[in-house]
Amino acid sequence: MKLNATGLMATASAAALVALTPATVVAAQPQARAATPPGLSCNTGKHAIDEYTGWALCKNNGTSTQTFWVHLVCGWSPDVDGEHVTLRPGQLGQSTAHCSSLGSGIGEISVRP
Repeated sequence: MKLNATGLMATASAAALVALTPATVVAAQPQARAATPPGLSCNTGKHAIDEYTGWALCKNNGTSTQTFWVHLVCGWSPDVDGEHVTLRPGQLGQSTAHCSSLGSGIGEISVRP
């Protein structure tokens, strides 16, 4: 571990951020959550190194099969939806979407039923 002139750790550990899983990123970058569909518990966030990619990681806590997808509001670019993910009760799954890099990035992330 190297320290700079102010005694702070150098950014060499920034490469470690690349290996973060979505669950870890949620803890590091919590997002304001829109209403989650009933029966699902979800976390949402932006990718650690690509602010144009958003995701929703959901668990089906209900008693019936459910389908969900992530919806990104992309500023100046058209909004986008991620892949539809179907979960049986107790299953965990992730939907990911990507805003156009010509726009201003992700303005909001929500989960749709």
